[in-house]
Order: sequence, then C-alpha cells, then structure tokens
Amino acid sequence: MSQQVIKDAEQRMHKCIEVFKQEIAKLRTGRAHPSILEQVRVDYYGNDTPLSQVASVNVGDARTLLISPWEKKLIPVIEKAILNAGLGLNPVTSGDVVRVPMPPLNEERRKELIRVVRNEAETARVSIRNVRRDSNNGFKELLKNKEITEDDERRAADQIQKLTDKFIVEVDQLLAAKETDLMAV
Repeated sequence: MSQQVIKDAEQRMHKCIEVFKQEIAKLRTGRAHPSILEQVRVDYYGNDTPLSQVASVNVGDARTLLISPWEKKLIPVIEKAILNAGLGLNPVTSGDVVRVPMPPLNEERRKELIRVVRNEAETARVSIRNVRRDSNNGFKELLKNKEITEDDERRAADQIQKLTDKFIVEVDQLLAAKETDLMAV
C-alpha cells in the first residue's frame, strides 16, 4: 500500500518538474525558439486558433523565426496576432514568409527575467514539498488505519524525502541552466 503512495508521489513530483520546464521555456533568452510563439492565437475563419495550426514556425537563424502560413491571405492576420500578443516582437513580411527577429536583451531585462525564473523555481519547489506533505499524511492515515506498521511508515517517509531531494536538485539544475542561458550575451 505504501509503495502505491510513493509511486503516486513520484509521478506528481515529475509533473511539477514538467510544469516548471514549460514555464521557463516561455521566457525569451534573445535566441529564436518556436515555443516563444506558442501562446499566439490567430483569427482563422472566425475561430481563435493557435499559430502552429495555421502555419509552420521554424528557426531561420539564431535570432530569427520564420513563419510560413498554409494560406497566403493569413500573412497580415499572423502579423497582427504577433504584434498584439504582447511579446515585444515586430514581425516583417517578405514574400510568403513572416520573419520575426528577436531583439537583443539588455542587462536590466536579463536581471528581471532571472527574478522571474527564480520565482518559478521556488513555486516548483513548493509544489514538490506539497506532494511530500500529502504523501506523509497518506502514510499517517495508513498507520492510523493499521494498514502499515510504524517502521514501514518511517521507511516510506524516508523514501519520500529522498525523492523530494532528488526532484529539488533537478529544479536547481534547471534553474542554473536557465540563468546561464539568460546571462549569455
């Protein structure tokens, strides 16, 4: 029974890491990456549609994204959607392709992004610790119902603590990598 609680905790902690990875991937580092435009929605025949469903988004070079719409008449709509998305990007049309150059980051913006990343990392750590707390409460409940012994509860709590430590180290590694990425000129 306690193994099931441990397995559930591990899965939930893994989800916390995945959410953290998604959150920090949204932060722009000055380099072009298609995930920057994930939240951009385009008006496609009256429907609010993700950009990736009406065009292909590719990396042209380190600082440029290339957007090739499936239909040529979508080019001005895509430009408008990118401008209105609040990303600070200025798309440029050249023929059948929309180019989105990435502006270089200044020092103040880099430090602001690092604060945001650190905040996201702390949120991930808190989520992982909440999973640990829930699991430990589950063990106490099993002990109270006499489904496990006190020794089993202590061993299971130790396993959960080791899992917690492992996932928090992973958050710290992801944080350090993102900070390095943000500070690279």
